[in-house]
Amino acid sequence: MNEQDGFVARRTGATKINTPLIETPQSISVVTSDQIEQQNARSVAAALRYSAGVGTEVTGGRDTRYGGLEIRGFDVTDEAMFRDGLLLPYTAFANFGSLDPYGAARLDVIKGPASVLFGSGSPGGIINYVSKRPTAGRLRETVLEGSSLGTLEGRFDVSDKINEEGTWRYRLTGVARKGGSEVDYVDDSRFFIAPVLEWTPDADTTLTFLANYQRDRAGWGLQFLPYEGTVTDNLGRRISRHTFLGQPGFDSYDTDQASIGYQFEHRMNEAVTVRQNLRYGYLANDQTLAYGGGYADIDGDGEPDPASGILNRYANDGTSRLHTFSVDSNAETRFDTGLLSHTLLTGIDYRWTGYTDRSDNFVVDPINAFAPVYGSTLDFDSYGTDSRVRQNQTGIYIQDNIRIDRLSILLGGRQDFSSIDTRNYLDDSQADSSPSDFSGRAALIYNFDNGLAPYVSYSESFLQPLDLDADGALFDPETGRQWEAGLKFQPDGINALFTVAVFDIVRDNVVRYGDPAGPSQTGEITSRGIELEGVASLTDSLNLRASYAYQEVEFTDNPVAGLIGNTPYTVPKNRASLWADYTLRGGALDGFGLGGGVRYVGESYADDANTVTVPSFTVFDTALSYRRDNYDFQLNVSNLFNKTYVASCFDTGFGCFYGEGRRITGKATIRW
Repeated sequence: MNEQDGFVARRTGATKINTPLIETPQSISVVTSDQIEQQNARSVAAALRYSAGVGTEVTGGRDTRYGGLEIRGFDVTDEAMFRDGLLLPYTAFANFGSLDPYGAARLDVIKGPASVLFGSGSPGGIINYVSKRPTAGRLRETVLEGSSLGTLEGRFDVSDKINEEGTWRYRLTGVARKGGSEVDYVDDSRFFIAPVLEWTPDADTTLTFLANYQRDRAGWGLQFLPYEGTVTDNLGRRISRHTFLGQPGFDSYDTDQASIGYQFEHRMNEAVTVRQNLRYGYLANDQTLAYGGGYADIDGDGEPDPASGILNRYANDGTSRLHTFSVDSNAETRFDTGLLSHTLLTGIDYRWTGYTDRSDNFVVDPINAFAPVYGSTLDFDSYGTDSRVRQNQTGIYIQDNIRIDRLSILLGGRQDFSSIDTRNYLDDSQADSSPSDFSGRAALIYNFDNGLAPYVSYSESFLQPLDLDADGALFDPETGRQWEAGLKFQPDGINALFTVAVFDIVRDNVVRYGDPAGPSQTGEITSRGIELEGVASLTDSLNLRASYAYQEVEFTDNPVAGLIGNTPYTVPKNRASLWADYTLRGGALDGFGLGGGVRYVGESYADDANTVTVPSFTVFDTALSYRRDNYDFQLNVSNLFNKTYVASCFDTGFGCFYGEGRRITGKATIRW
């Protein structure tokens, strides 16, 4: 069975045993490569914006770094990204989240706690970027693309066998982009290459070597803007979404990331299969920026003066270097005990991560947000942060998938052993911690012969944050727990999957990132809600995807008593989306296609005190295409009507972010 057919995925790695989605007792959204191509998604965040319960503009829509993400009301920007089942760790200032979506065979959004099998992670869920593998047949694809923002991009994807027998195969995927962005003076350039080599000496053995390198040279599309002048008028004025508050020639966000590793699988006999997944990763980030810090006090009365339009400004210079090594080994054993059929998974994984962060913040000349004048001199001569963090984490896990006729029971547990130490080079202080935790999971699902599959599950999560607080101290581990119940439906004879899920999540010791002084740890946040998602490729001409999510998220414990019962900033109660595309087959218009989508995000709060709100917004996207023989031509427009909207705010003084304006892209694809 194919793992995907059009927009519809059949299987996922959520249980590490290649379980069909209809038999997996939890909510999972899968974005296939076909959907990424049809919507011409330029980032992982853009590829996920039609998925239920996923927020993709937490830091606005113009973030050229990687973009903020939420799942089920929890910020997962740093800790949720996995690649091929292994965590991509992060520093206080950088992460691997900018991975180019062209290199992905699919994106799995595994919702709710997934620590039992995947280790450290958010209770909101994780995102697994599944790399492209060599194809069964020969593949040759070249893409040339241009956009209304002045970018020019070339892509290629080639795959073939190396020897006559086909036991050695390769795939090579690449991207090169040069150009600008929606924000003045901000570039967005990239080089990405991902070679894959696969050896299948027999039907029972596969060894796949995977590597990638990505070089991003960008500015700060993310601009820190005030509430007054973006969400509301400032004397009848609005700050342009093209406005750049930095310093031309100074601001930059340069990242190099690379990885190399392998995936090994061997079926020893009909009952036992062993696997190992290993990877080394490297991340280097250098960033400089000047950014807005709220309206200045012009008349000296101690209060900001929005009427002046003058913003305070600060500058930051930072470098990060991260190395990580991960290995996951497991054995899958199938056996029966009476009427019970077992698929037992036992495994151990290990991850080492080490990174250094150096940065400092300085006050620089103010700037007029409505008529910016540049020219400040910015000189850095020392660092305010200079730290090293190292972590070792080992997890031992077991999972038993027990099947009794149409009933499947999933039981799992994991024990994590972690050690983390840090050194502050400025004062030569050190700190260390050795947290450990047990995470459990229990679920059941019943697959009726009419395609219905009700399920219920309980799961737990564990996360040792890798970054430090404003004083350079280690955070306590985060823990989470979730109850989820749902219903899946896969109608017979129709390529479709529909999912309804209700959930109740509790997250303790939550690390928040809104304070400019640095991240801080709060008490407890709960998230309760319902998600509906349907995806269908009814024919080879028609694709559909629809989603709706309602969530109530609130502080249930907080050091600031007045915040208890409030909703965290940036989190809306409602999200909805709909996408459809249709390609004509036969006749004079054979090969012409039309697609379109609508995305709705409800009202959210602009601060934890819940004093002001960010209005809801609705955005439309469209796609036109023509396919003939080996040639494809496609035009995509995101934010079709060029709506100006604020996507989110975390602070009314300087923490508001515009959503992306209209982006028109045209591409030509040749396959031979």
